[in-house]
Amino acid sequence: MKPSKLRIFAALGALGLTALACGLPDVTSLLNPLPTDDFSNSSSGWGTGTDAQSSVEYADGGLQMIVYTPFYVTWSTPDLESYENIHIEASVKNISTDPEAMFGIVCNEQGSTSSFYYVGVSPDGYYAFIKAAVGQDDVFMKEGNSDLIRNSASSMRLGLDCGNGALTLYVNGQRIDSMNDSTYTSGVVGLFAASDDQASGASVIFDDFVTTQLGE
Repeated sequence: MKPSKLRIFAALGALGLTALACGLPDVTSLLNPLPTDDFSNSSSGWGTGTDAQSSVEYADGGLQMIVYTPFYVTWSTPDLESYENIHIEASVKNISTDPEAMFGIVCNEQGSTSSFYYVGVSPDGYYAFIKAAVGQDDVFMKEGNSDLIRNSASSMRLGLDCGNGALTLYVNGQRIDSMNDSTYTSGVVGLFAASDDQASGASVIFDDFVTTQLGE
């Protein structure tokens, strides 16, 4: 993503953010306080739905997100439970046609509102730590580029430490970058996909979602 596009994305992203309806968790998720999902069960509880802007559906053994509208973000969560000081991981198969599309992890969402952190990467090697807040433009708190991301553009394992006032991004187990912010200290977890300027340019399939307590 180029800086000029970043400004547009930041201005429109907060208006475009949409929480698709979340299903009720199944018995397994109720017994497990930290969500884990291989997406083999389409009733496992993630919010799904398709409209003119985006699609989030169980497909091809994972959770597929497609964004149809330029400069738009969509996300989904496994439940509405609040977690703190956690590490989140998910495998991503990237089938986006736009090298500047973005995908990644949501943490510390404040209930079912549009206030949370989302940290993601693009196939061209770009990454960003972003803060969303209700009624405000999204804030790109830190961004950069990494060959580790670019070299794994089609398939990667994303990781995010989210807690103790810090966020740390990993790709395939290797640390990419980190930053400090304590605006949100706990909240809902999830996954997201975001488009750049290409309509229908963002398309990814998430799999093997795991959440663990930091320090474990």
